[in-house]
Amino acid sequence: MEKNDAKFNIGQLILHKLYQYRGVIVDVDPCFMGEEEWYRSVAKTRPPKDAPWYRVLVHNSIHTTYVAEQNLLKDMSGEPIEHPDLAAYFSDFEGGIYKGHLSRN
Repeated sequence: MEKNDAKFNIGQLILHKLYQYRGVIVDVDPCFMGEEEWYRSVAKTRPPKDAPWYRVLVHNSIHTTYVAEQNLLKDMSGEPIEHPDLAAYFSDFEGGIYKGHLSRN
């Protein structure tokens, strides 16, 4: 399998194309790294497994999602998100990007 370059980075704000939720990326996998059973039951649109997938803290929620790159857009709002685990991943929010701890910024 070829190495895929991720379109999004840790700390970047995103918008889910289908479900319209905002979030922040906390991890990037170069390809699908989940369980086949999860993929069959949850990934209804059958996004490609050989493209990047992201772990996302969902705004105004306690949830973290695992999302295929094809379902994400850059969130242009520049507004911070609210999530109870945010401080475990990042220390600062600057210029519409979360920084510190795990980010590459």
